[in-house]
Amino acid sequence: MNTKSIFLLILLSVFLFSGTYKWQSDDIRILIFSKTAGFRHSSIETGITALETLAKKEGYVTEATEDASIFNEKELAHFDAVIFLNTTGNVLDSLQQFAFEQYIKAGGGYMGIHAASDTEYDWEWYGRLAGAYFKNHPKIQPAKLIVENNTHPATISFPPVWEKTDEWYNFGYISDQINILIRIDESSYEGGENGANHPVSWYQEFDGGRAFFTAMGHTEESYKEPLFIQHITGGLKYVLGITNSPDK
Repeated sequence: MNTKSIFLLILLSVFLFSGTYKWQSDDIRILIFSKTAGFRHSSIETGITALETLAKKEGYVTEATEDASIFNEKELAHFDAVIFLNTTGNVLDSLQQFAFEQYIKAGGGYMGIHAASDTEYDWEWYGRLAGAYFKNHPKIQPAKLIVENNTHPATISFPPVWEKTDEWYNFGYISDQINILIRIDESSYEGGENGANHPVSWYQEFDGGRAFFTAMGHTEESYKEPLFIQHITGGLKYVLGITNSPDK
């Protein structure tokens, strides 16, 4: 191999593996992150399986991990969206937090499921990205969900009222920037504390990227419910930018 060929090979290697560049692939790649530093949901493994199945159906490539070291510029650049699946507590250090902020600012997608709102209370930027912080919850019970928007990818063609059993979060902080897709009727169950405007699922454009959150997903049964799978499939499409939000 001559000197010119070696030089070109080096340049190609730098281009492909530098964190400055997006992973050179036509595949849509999804990171499923489920690290816990507090309560651990038994539905995490069921959730991973469901997300991997729906991703395969849509033609996406997934990687599931609880290793926070993947949150660096080089490795995050390989993914089109990151799902926080029932994460709890402080799961990223300051350098990992910075890398994730830069990822979102560069146009990355974020989807939070259930306890993703019980995560990183000391990281104000994350709270605004997720859209809310968990406060407490009553017992698991059925409730009526009011679909505010049935044209968004995450709720398209949904019925006006969805009756579902899950663990219904109350929130201590709710961002005023989120676009609510589904709220819960507090008169339909016991223990609600957020009043008439009690969001359950929402979306937003945030700091250069896109975010979708659903407070559903505590129970293992949720990940076997067709309407819930449709809901998170649509949420993922939104954060990937595959389908634009209806009001844009």
